[in-house]
Amino acid sequence: MVPSRRKRFAKKQRVIDVDEVYAKICEGSRLHLSKAITLLESIHEEDKKAGQALLKKLLPKTGSSIRIGITGVPGAGKSTFIETFGLMLAEKGYKVAVLAIDPSSTVNGGSILGDKTRMEALARHPNAFIRPSPSSGTLGGVHKKTRETMLLCEATGYDIILIETVGVGQSETVVRGMVDFFALLVLTGAGDELQGMKKGIMELADAIVVHKADGDNERLAKKTVREYRQILHFLQPASPGWTTTAIPVSSLHNTGLDVFWETVLSFQSTMEESGEWQLRRQKQTKDWFHAMIRDRLIDNFFAQAGKKELVTTLEKELLVGELTVASAVDLLVSDKGF
Repeated sequence: MVPSRRKRFAKKQRVIDVDEVYAKICEGSRLHLSKAITLLESIHEEDKKAGQALLKKLLPKTGSSIRIGITGVPGAGKSTFIETFGLMLAEKGYKVAVLAIDPSSTVNGGSILGDKTRMEALARHPNAFIRPSPSSGTLGGVHKKTRETMLLCEATGYDIILIETVGVGQSETVVRGMVDFFALLVLTGAGDELQGMKKGIMELADAIVVHKADGDNERLAKKTVREYRQILHFLQPASPGWTTTAIPVSSLHNTGLDVFWETVLSFQSTMEESGEWQLRRQKQTKDWFHAMIRDRLIDNFFAQAGKKELVTTLEKELLVGELTVASAVDLLVSDKGF
């Protein structure tokens, strides 16, 4: 028998030097920040453990940034606003991190991840860091690891974290629950559109940005601002002791961006003075903890032997009318299902 000439290559085990990545992140390395985020987003157990060990080591260096959530309907110009606003801040000397959440396909889980393409100028700026992440079907369009990614960015020295959401009106409370300041981008022509605007999302906003307030649209934008300011008086404010306002902004002509930034700084000063800033951060950490508990319990439940197969069996019985949904769930969570 002729022996096989094929060589057998042993699988190379990747060694992750947490101390090295830690040191480089403390130096402000964007490359190692990207590597650290990749560890956190990995599905491999070894990577996840390394990512958590790194995050734990970096925790004392987190918490000093201003976290701003940006949402709005598709077409409101979120990416354009974020790039122009981010460039203004970067030119002022701030370090700006953008976490852009791209919508994932509900069919195959695929994501466009095109924000680096849309924000070319900001991506090239030495004071900026852009990380597109797929929403992966997460409620509110926010990747599960977005919170941890924020902490890594803070540890790397980024002063301002901007989170761009999918913006499809799908439970934006998830974003509100992880940022300090929440801005809603809208377009002109409040009238009928204002009637259709969800009251809930307006009550989450600390500021409403009437975008694309330029050219022939400028006069209408100012009218829209007045209409929003009127209706905001009848809504419960998003933050205690703060009055939500509407601001006309043109990313095309760079107008209104400085007013928006002054509004954010005024908000921070007001909230820190009242103690609400720290209270909100603490509540967000508790909510994150409880959300992680729920996620882990669900993962552990379906990791049990036979659970996934039992779900398939119960689904078939449900579809032919042999079981009620409540009965199927009872069988799934009881020993009778085995």
